[in-house]
Amino acid sequence: MPILATGNSGAIMEKKLGLISSVVLFAGALALSWITHGTGVVVDDAKRQISIPKLLTMPLQVQAAYNGTDVYFRYRWPAPNPGIFHDMLRFTDGKWVVRGNPVPGSQPDGLHEDRVSMMLDDGSVPEFGRYGGYIAIGDRLAGFTVEADIKSVKDHPYLGKKLGLEEPTKYLPATRKNQNDWTSTVPEKEQDRLQAAGYFLDLWHWRAARSNPTGFADDQFITAGRLSDTGRGAYATNWDSDKKQPRLMFDPSKTGMRALKWNDIVGGKIDQDGAHALTEDQSVAFDPAAGWQEGDTIPRRLLRTPQDSRADIAVAGKAHWADGFWEVTLRRKMDTGKPLEDKIIRDGGVYQVAFAVHRQATAGRWHYVSLPISAGFGREAELAVVAFTGEMPDWKQPPRSVTLFYPGQVSWPHLNSVKHGGAESIAKGIPVRSRHSEEQLAHYGIEAEFAELIRVQWLLTLLAGLALIGAFGWALLTSTFKLEQ
Repeated sequence: MPILATGNSGAIMEKKLGLISSVVLFAGALALSWITHGTGVVVDDAKRQISIPKLLTMPLQVQAAYNGTDVYFRYRWPAPNPGIFHDMLRFTDGKWVVRGNPVPGSQPDGLHEDRVSMMLDDGSVPEFGRYGGYIAIGDRLAGFTVEADIKSVKDHPYLGKKLGLEEPTKYLPATRKNQNDWTSTVPEKEQDRLQAAGYFLDLWHWRAARSNPTGFADDQFITAGRLSDTGRGAYATNWDSDKKQPRLMFDPSKTGMRALKWNDIVGGKIDQDGAHALTEDQSVAFDPAAGWQEGDTIPRRLLRTPQDSRADIAVAGKAHWADGFWEVTLRRKMDTGKPLEDKIIRDGGVYQVAFAVHRQATAGRWHYVSLPISAGFGREAELAVVAFTGEMPDWKQPPRSVTLFYPGQVSWPHLNSVKHGGAESIAKGIPVRSRHSEEQLAHYGIEAEFAELIRVQWLLTLLAGLALIGAFGWALLTSTFKLEQ
């Protein structure tokens, strides 16, 4: 009898251990599934140059008018505060140091200017009217997680040595032999032939800090890279690299100061209508013995009146921020006489335009962009460009509302690859607007930034789910088998 009792007790203990191990295995698999499901991978990561804005879309209002000689574009968009400063030189611990270097997302000191830009085409770049700025986002551009090496760009015989590019910039597809290789530029003669045929995008670029105080927007264009029109630009560098100090300071006889105060800049205490930009007519040679104090700050950019083709786009009236909105009006001659750099605008023509806005101290690719819309000069289009007589439009026509969105890291090579389900539609010439809304494109852009991490997360969740199912089945079968013995 004692032997039978001992054997029966051992069997019971074995059953209990089996049940306990089954429960532990099931609980472990359930915990693994819980941990790996819904944890999320969409987080800012400065090392991978990722910073996701809280708002993925924003509104822009656009109006346009022409008088046969000049064309006017008027933009209005929300901004919580006026970003009127760019990089600065701050007197810190007895030395002048650069503040405001670009970072992913918003610059922490607020030292990146607000901007509005517009790309314009006359039909010579047919893909632009269907896909907008996406076609100019090539292989390994600046700001991408995987970007081209700056030295490689400068050393490139055409992009660096010939065109003077210093970073991987936007470019058009036909300027490359291989869309997956930014270095594969077509021969220079072919580049010239494409440009002569109008294969470039006109780029209007208004900057709140580096151009607006002089009453101009920058005039650029996109071909094999993002290039500036012929002539002197609106700003130069106010830094003496040999002496490690500014070249110029504010003229106290005209501005009442030699420098701005750092706390006033970052505290938003400097009015946009007051002296805040270092211009040629309000500056003097820097005096190193002027008794500089901690926090004295001088702009690292000297502003000047642009010349030649760089001066084609002027600010009409005065660009101004008030009550949470920027309002900017730009004016340019319809025919600038420079068809290799500017799109010549004619009465009766229909053009494609797309817009971008930088706000809240963002730079580089951390902006909001639009899909292209048509602009008709006396022709039916999405944006009616109204004819008027005189010097200035009355702006009585209702504005066109355009939704801008965060584009993420979506490149033209990717969109045309097997990884993109819509590549076949692009090959057929189906416009992006017929397949996606701006909200969808913003989410797609974020998904593209985290594609690899999302795949890993899916795999972990799948494995955890399979483990949970297996553990549940094993536990059920084991416990049933043990109980039946």
